[in-house]
Amino acid sequence: MPKITTEYQHGEARIFKNPFLERLTKTNPLSNVIVYGLSIAFFTYFAIAYIGLNPLVFVGLFVFGLLFWTFAQYMLHRFLFHWINDNKYVQRFHFIMHGSHHKFPRDKTRLLMPPVPGLILASLLFGMFYLLFRILQIPDLCFGFFPGFFSGYLMYSFVHRAIHVKKPPKRFKHIWLHHNIHHFKYPDKAFGVSNTFWDRVFGTMPPKK
Repeated sequence: MPKITTEYQHGEARIFKNPFLERLTKTNPLSNVIVYGLSIAFFTYFAIAYIGLNPLVFVGLFVFGLLFWTFAQYMLHRFLFHWINDNKYVQRFHFIMHGSHHKFPRDKTRLLMPPVPGLILASLLFGMFYLLFRILQIPDLCFGFFPGFFSGYLMYSFVHRAIHVKKPPKRFKHIWLHHNIHHFKYPDKAFGVSNTFWDRVFGTMPPKK
């Protein structure tokens, strides 16, 4: 079975031959702040002004969503983004979603999720969460949970970008080291990016040495 390599190349990955599709795979920090920030602001306004969530209830749901993102990030990274086998379609999916990042970890144009695929993925996740909340007969609470979840992603994405392009601040040096170990030493460990909590819970911390 193919494995994610720890070898990397400099430069940029080429994901699509079509120039239009290729452009959709790239972004910059300002675009993400504007597009995702406005999306979070819209959800927040909608939850309080139209759904009628109590502000304190909204804050509680928002914080829960924020923390739940860290768990979702770990699970997605470990089981979806590192899913690879001999099937050529699986390999193509893997390269588009994550393999290109492992091969070109210093490609600054792809360290953040571009707005178009990002919003598509966010819509799918919202639909999934809304269905779950509806099954639990509390669908309105999803509108408080999801802005927190989305904000968790936005903050994580900028931490991830900083790890790849900035020198580590002393206080967070262990986070920088944790993710770089994942890239260049143990791709089957250290799946958490902004924290090490879930790696400790699920036993995927890299060897201390």
